[in-house]
Amino acid sequence: MRKILIVGAGQSGLQLALGLQSKGYDVTLMSNRTAEEIRTGRVMSTQCMFHTALQHERDLGINFWESQAPRIEGLGVSVAGPESQRLVDWVGKLDGHAQSVDQRVKMAGWMETFAQRGGQLVIHGAAVGDLDYFSRAYDLVMVSAGKGELVSMFARDAARSPYDAPQRALAVAYVHGMGPRPEHPEFDAVRCNLVPGVGELFVMPTFTTSGRADILFWEGIPGGPLDVFQGVKDPAEHLKLTLELLERFLPWEYARASKVELTDSGATLAGRYAPTVRKPIGRLPGGGLVLGVADVVVANDPITGQGSNSASKCAASYLRAIVEHGDKPFDGAWMQSAFDRYWETAQHVTKWTNTMLAPPPEHVLNLFGAAGQLQPVADRVANGFNDPADFENFFYDPALAGEYLAEVTASAGASAAE
Repeated sequence: MRKILIVGAGQSGLQLALGLQSKGYDVTLMSNRTAEEIRTGRVMSTQCMFHTALQHERDLGINFWESQAPRIEGLGVSVAGPESQRLVDWVGKLDGHAQSVDQRVKMAGWMETFAQRGGQLVIHGAAVGDLDYFSRAYDLVMVSAGKGELVSMFARDAARSPYDAPQRALAVAYVHGMGPRPEHPEFDAVRCNLVPGVGELFVMPTFTTSGRADILFWEGIPGGPLDVFQGVKDPAEHLKLTLELLERFLPWEYARASKVELTDSGATLAGRYAPTVRKPIGRLPGGGLVLGVADVVVANDPITGQGSNSASKCAASYLRAIVEHGDKPFDGAWMQSAFDRYWETAQHVTKWTNTMLAPPPEHVLNLFGAAGQLQPVADRVANGFNDPADFENFFYDPALAGEYLAEVTASAGASAAE
């Protein structure tokens, strides 16, 4: 039985631990918090997961909250213009539904499941020196804790990291009492509201510790009018600022948010980080090697909602790589190949996310505008959140975008003429 140590109990670490456990591996999981501390702590993310990522959970039989979480069947985009009017407003239908489960619920539940199934759970913050000691007792050590000292073991990959500073100031609030959008109230959708030159607001249905809720998530351009949450410790003040900015920039969202209340005392989060790709192998002082997982090695800005999706896809990819490797040593060459396989998927997320952090070029504005008149365009953009590789076919290149719009327009015209 091969012995594997995973440091970090987030989406990727826990999914990987449960997956390896189900395959008969001897897994030790290190977390700096207990399940109960996670469950009663502060929210950690926004985590809207799309079909492919959700399927990885189903494949392992760990989709425990699927019947309770809202079924997100669409993804809408609105663009604010002068006088806070909507210049663009549409919603695309997803081929497979998405869902958001508060990570406090999911990680606490998964951690308890791992322990109940006989996994070794160590509640202890890990430093590089600890891993140096532990590594001698394990066939493979993986680091999935995306913050703190351990990340410094993984060198920044400058060629794949165009930004060296945070591109957005992030502010999250989980709320009860959000009203439905008048447009398409019959199904749940994530709403992306773009305020050019200012930032973005995402509204998404979620399942939290107190049941159904909605997440209000501001992404503000640093130094701009949305960059006001740094240093705000009081949750009530955080919510007040959130709503004031809604009223100022996105009155159509404010109209359904005016009566909201925070779900609990830990329902707010603010911060910022530079999107960074790192080298996948960390070297310990004693010469041992560790493999970086998910956002330890590929940390994208959450503007495209890919963090938990990427974590799930990385865990699934690494699980396959480990099982296929059999009883051969997990050396540096294997670690690099395991990451390279994941990068085949992750590179599309990184390219798309970094593109969306920049002011949109004219052809992208044309695509977003056309989606309001052409439902197939809206649907294709929405489903790109599940499979960002598809954006290569129509999103980045003005000529490809033009050809695609001409093709859809012609098809719509032909259908109307029949």
